Amino acid sequence: MQSRTVSELLSEKITPIEVDIKGWVRTFRANRFIALNDGSTLNNIQCVVDFEKFDDALLKRITTGAAIHIKGELVESQGKGQSVEIQVNAFEILGDSDPETYPIQPKKHSFEFLRENAHLRTRTNTFSAVMRLRSALSFAIHKYFNDHGFYYMHAPIITGSDAEGAGEMFKVSSLDAKNPPLDDQGEVDYTQDFFGKETNLTVSGQLEAETYAMSLGKVYTFGPTFRAENSNTSRHLAEFWMIEPEVAFMDLNGNMDLAEDFMKYVIGYILENNREDLDFLDQRLSDEEKTKPQAERSPMGLIEKLNFVTQNNFKRVSYTEAIDILRRCKPNKKKKFKYIIDEWGADLQSEHERFLVEKHFKCPVILFDYPANIKAFYMRLNEDGKTVRAMDILFPGIGEIVGGAQREERLDILKEKMAAIDIPEEELWWYLDLRKYGTAVHSGFGLGFERLVMFATGMSNIRDVIPFPRTPQNAEF
Repeated sequence: MQSRTVSELLSEKITPIEVDIKGWVRTFRANRFIALNDGSTLNNIQCVVDFEKFDDALLKRITTGAAIHIKGELVESQGKGQSVEIQVNAFEILGDSDPETYPIQPKKHSFEFLRENAHLRTRTNTFSAVMRLRSALSFAIHKYFNDHGFYYMHAPIITGSDAEGAGEMFKVSSLDAKNPPLDDQGEVDYTQDFFGKETNLTVSGQLEAETYAMSLGKVYTFGPTFRAENSNTSRHLAEFWMIEPEVAFMDLNGNMDLAEDFMKYVIGYILENNREDLDFLDQRLSDEEKTKPQAERSPMGLIEKLNFVTQNNFKRVSYTEAIDILRRCKPNKKKKFKYIIDEWGADLQSEHERFLVEKHFKCPVILFDYPANIKAFYMRLNEDGKTVRAMDILFPGIGEIVGGAQREERLDILKEKMAAIDIPEEELWWYLDLRKYGTAVHSGFGLGFERLVMFATGMSNIRDVIPFPRTPQNAEF
């Protein structure tokens, strides 16, 4: 008999039937009732043991965390809380669990404790729900792009360029760290390194994706990226995943259309397909909000926030218009913002972005045409000479979630912008070639996957939406 999943059995309409199932024990009550979970659903299935049928020594091995194989009969449940249960005819202990040392006991654990036991934390309801949603969002992303004619491109993880100009990158080297070869100037001689030049872990696959867009038309990358930023906040990771589509012959307006449609699709996908997990996390967030002071509570529940995105058109507002709104608004005039907006050119903070979304427009917002001096070199310069064709999507509760732009396709202007921030032309000769041979308007955007998972699950710490977080002083597991 083929094993069934807990999810399948809980939705089974036919009883009684003989069943075979494997999973992990959540609890074993009164030497009779096993709560079994196999990760396929948030819910456990109750397995009822007639203790007179089984050896006492065997029953004592049914402890929290043990892996067991059960054969029995699925019947209509006599108790409350479930429609069906299993009358156990036979069981086998596949893997014992020491009840004295097993960390994930049936009680409330702090998230900090669970991070220290990240190899086991998905055995809790919260983290199993979060990781099922992470998986569903990954699938939805690939499905959206596949259905819209995009090609999936694997951008290199090891690179010789810094796409963002940030300079906070992890070096990749095979040289002897204690005694590296030196050149005539006394500097490390990277020509003797494995790749013959200085290399790093990538911060973005965008530049490489542009090369493929300029031959395949529509491409996207979805892979790991790295930042060596020594930041220990709830919003930063050293290793995270990025989604970066790039499209040839598409301008900024097309880019905004694509990003809005994409975001509505992936969030709509989990609303349709993962409602059980979302309902659980919605209730978890509601309970958490009740413990906060009134002024710090979120104005929206989790599902309300997701519907807010899928059911509203995104308002498109220029940076200049947004600055005027913020400069005149009450929180700014009464100095309730932490960062006061005084003049055009300010780099907007999360508090400003959330005000625009949650208070002023009451819908998701796309800001566009940002000052050139606060955006990356590869963004197309507008005719005014001071703004670029950039766009950011702002969501409730989080602020910026997507950043993108129409790319600078004019060779002379791109060279000028690179020179202004000391990027040598020889370092990005291949990127400049795209502007020499068949240049064309093209655009794209980037979405930090963990930021999306945080938004979709209501989790407040980015370490809790990735299986094994990599942060300063932490590379456990």
